[in-house]
Amino acid sequence: MEINRIKQLNEQADLIRKMSIECIANFGSGHIGGTSSIIETLTCLYYECANIDPTQPNWADRDRIVLSKGHAAVGLYSTLAAKGYFHKSELLTLNQNGTNLPSHCDMLKVTGVDFTAGSLGQGISAAVGMAIAAKMDRKKYRVYTIVGDGESQEGQVWEAVMLAGSRKLNNLTVFVDNNGMQIDGMCDDICKVAPFEPKYKAFGFKVVTVDGHDVEAICNAIEESKKSKKPTAIILNTIKGKGVKCCEGTPASHSVAFTEELFKAENTGGVLNI
Repeated sequence: MEINRIKQLNEQADLIRKMSIECIANFGSGHIGGTSSIIETLTCLYYECANIDPTQPNWADRDRIVLSKGHAAVGLYSTLAAKGYFHKSELLTLNQNGTNLPSHCDMLKVTGVDFTAGSLGQGISAAVGMAIAAKMDRKKYRVYTIVGDGESQEGQVWEAVMLAGSRKLNNLTVFVDNNGMQIDGMCDDICKVAPFEPKYKAFGFKVVTVDGHDVEAICNAIEESKKSKKPTAIILNTIKGKGVKCCEGTPASHSVAFTEELFKAENTGGVLNI
């Protein structure tokens, strides 16, 4: 990948991260940790690797992108708004009364969202179903899903993984946000599920592990997944709360009170209207 393109993607990721945190600050609280850790992945998908068209959000042959860890919805909303699925001004209605942007992503309310998330573990199951449907319909679209490491303590995740491997769904790519933390502390202290590589390999997946904040590495892994004869798991080694100094690397950043004053202390200025 050309250096200029890497620079552009990094700049776009920085913008989307700022937009996301500004939305949370405007409301006063939100899921900073798991949102910030997947911004580079969302940027790579929507700005480089996925076959999508914001002018045709319901295009039948589009790639599907399923945010299984749906509490990171503000990151997806900000990416969609930046890409042109809806106006950026709507972002400041996040979680407000009557909003179309609830805390967890809702496909019935938000243009561009491919699956309504809430209960952890369900998104990856839906993504596997979408990948099977594409095979049955002889469609070429790909399905991408982002799963949390804490979420991976759900048995439903591994049922879905088992089926994907059994069906050899080479049109499916699973991203695992491996930031090591969940709402109550360190994943290893609560219910250890790592290492992910041998588990996914045992279920018949191609596995690639990358720095989850390196856009070039993420894009290369996605392109590699498109050539695989197996489903692919991309393990993203990430930092919870990445880029937000007061929250970075702390389990408490999962969902946290975050004021406009804190936002202004973190940034030189907003990109919306704070």
